[in-house]
Amino acid sequence: MRLLFMGTPEFAVPSLRRLVNSSHLVAGVVTVPDKPRGRGQQMAPSDIKKEAIKLGLDVWQPAKLDEPEFLNAVRSLRLDLIVVVAFRILPESCFTIPKYGSINLHASLLPKYRGAAPIQRAIMNGETETGVTTFFLKSRVDTGDMLLQDSLQIGPDETAGSVHDRLAELGAKVLVKTVDGIDSGELRSRPQDSSLATPAPKIQREDCVIRWQNGVEQVHNHIRALSPYPGAFTRWQDSQLKIFHGKISDRTSRQSQHAPGSVVHLSDNIIHVQCEDGIYGVTQLQPEGKRRMSSSDFLNGYPLQPGDQFV
Repeated sequence: MRLLFMGTPEFAVPSLRRLVNSSHLVAGVVTVPDKPRGRGQQMAPSDIKKEAIKLGLDVWQPAKLDEPEFLNAVRSLRLDLIVVVAFRILPESCFTIPKYGSINLHASLLPKYRGAAPIQRAIMNGETETGVTTFFLKSRVDTGDMLLQDSLQIGPDETAGSVHDRLAELGAKVLVKTVDGIDSGELRSRPQDSSLATPAPKIQREDCVIRWQNGVEQVHNHIRALSPYPGAFTRWQDSQLKIFHGKISDRTSRQSQHAPGSVVHLSDNIIHVQCEDGIYGVTQLQPEGKRRMSSSDFLNGYPLQPGDQFV
């Protein structure tokens, strides 16, 4: 199979590596234009561009995917398949060019969690299982006929970062198996049941606010869903605190004398915060403008006291 690979972030890197090492030919890589990053705003390539250069592959970085010049370049490759992993929405004029069309690797068990943030949304909702799905592209995002799926368990304290890394490796294996099946003609697609679809919209800033008035289980899921990026946050003394790790310290249905968000006590270098029905123990956080640190280091440098309020 002669392929064109399209992707951007680190999640797509294992897939590109496995395809290059497979029996299929990766004719080139398409990714986003370089962007200014960091304090110096230096132009930086995507993770996929860096990997493609290491692998000696040709790289295209079109500003628009429906530009005639780019589409003509894709046609000239005489492709069997376009493979998409964590990239932009492709116009129909692009994804219909190859002989077999275009496929996508999505980080959920479709039709659940269609959208830009399937890993974060699954953990936020307390899911104990997730997975990956390969499917043919259609005009409506994440609705195409499915090819293969595989699943994994989400640990009760596992963060989005850990799930992301495991899904990236699982997805790479499933993707190569999918391409193998299309090539052999043995793999058949099946339609999604849209009645079972759930959304996974992009994470916005307001999604990152910790709502201590929620149940402790919900607070725990929210924090680990946004760790390590973009980070769930609360406010203390008119300053933002991002919280990356913690644990449920106490579950109780009794009505507490402390208001949600109150710092109940400090013990074992853990910051114990009242939620609606229990106590959450913060173990890693980041003060505004500072580095990420353990709660122990934070307490050594900041005057947090029992009775203080997180909002």
